Amino acid sequence: MTPAPPDFTTLNEAELARLDALLASANEKWPSFYANRQRPCPFFVDAPDENLAGWLDAGRIAPGLAIDLGCGHGRNALHLAGKGFRVRAVDFSESAIGWARERVAASGQRVEIIQASVFEFPFEEGSADLVYDGGCFHHLAPHRRHQYMARVARMLRPGGHFGLVCFAPSGGSGFSDAEVYEKNSLGGGLGYDERRLRELWSPWLEIEAIAPMREMPASSQLFGKDFLMTMLARKK
Repeated sequence: MTPAPPDFTTLNEAELARLDALLASANEKWPSFYANRQRPCPFFVDAPDENLAGWLDAGRIAPGLAIDLGCGHGRNALHLAGKGFRVRAVDFSESAIGWARERVAASGQRVEIIQASVFEFPFEEGSADLVYDGGCFHHLAPHRRHQYMARVARMLRPGGHFGLVCFAPSGGSGFSDAEVYEKNSLGGGLGYDERRLRELWSPWLEIEAIAPMREMPASSQLFGKDFLMTMLARKK
């Protein structure tokens, strides 16, 4: 019988911070990760996520305020701005934010770029029509997931949407929540299947779709890798 995952929901901030310290090395790379723009990284491209583009083109999400969490160098934020959204793009990495600001300036689009932790930047509750996470969630330690999901739900207006891209099990480290703390590592990121995504997010949001990301050819104007999962959910 598979043991139940640890329950972190009752921990106070001091206890959560102690767990942060155990996994501090998992976040050490991010401030400078985007500094080498020639790094052979699959998402160092201009193209937006194929699932995001598809949802917008199908009219599943109407333009309004979009908050892009873990925006990286801004590829999805710029696509949203081009589709008529007011965009706030947030990332912890100094090098990512610098790159995003350059790209926004060159594009002529209007995007508010914020360098901050996704747990600390200020927002107006119930204001967002879309919160989008194109690769942040799978880098969160298990003890911070509850806090993250609560913040996402608070950002959204009733009827607002949450879009997610995360590692599938085939793309993640394969670590269970318990193993993260046994090894003091996320192993590069955690993978989530449909069952686990529903288990985690259904208490917060109404899930509309979960599917593997489509693999897109290098020549495509869209980004897609089949080791990722996508989810679209709505606040009731």
